Amino acid sequence: MTISERAHELAIAAAQAAADKKAQDIVIIDVGDQLAITDAFLLAAAPNERQVLAIVDAIEERLLELPEKAKPIRREGERGGRWVLLDYVDIVVHVQHTEEREFYALDRLWKDCPTIPFVDRDLVDAESGTGSTTAE
Repeated sequence: MTISERAHELAIAAAQAAADKKAQDIVIIDVGDQLAITDAFLLAAAPNERQVLAIVDAIEERLLELPEKAKPIRREGERGGRWVLLDYVDIVVHVQHTEEREFYALDRLWKDCPTIPFVDRDLVDAESGTGSTTAE
């Protein structure tokens, strides 16, 4: 695994922020051996443009909350809301509309690269029975 500790921290935090906004098909790909410009790609999908933008906002907010605040150096695709790219140097985040995710299939394009495990903490809490519940 070639991913730096910083890139791993950013990728996991961004993935959890995406999961918190109900992103689908979240995958972290270690592209460090293949690309000199970044260590990892985070891929996530959403069924509509509004949710794509909400996921992007949540990721940006979460990474700004880290002890070493992270701000993207580049942001592309926000206007259309179908595929937004956030470049944090150490990681590049791709939040795509479900149709774009299926059509461009970035996970298949980078299939030779290892993936980095990510498990949504809410799923872990639900399985262990520690998830919070609210009474009506």
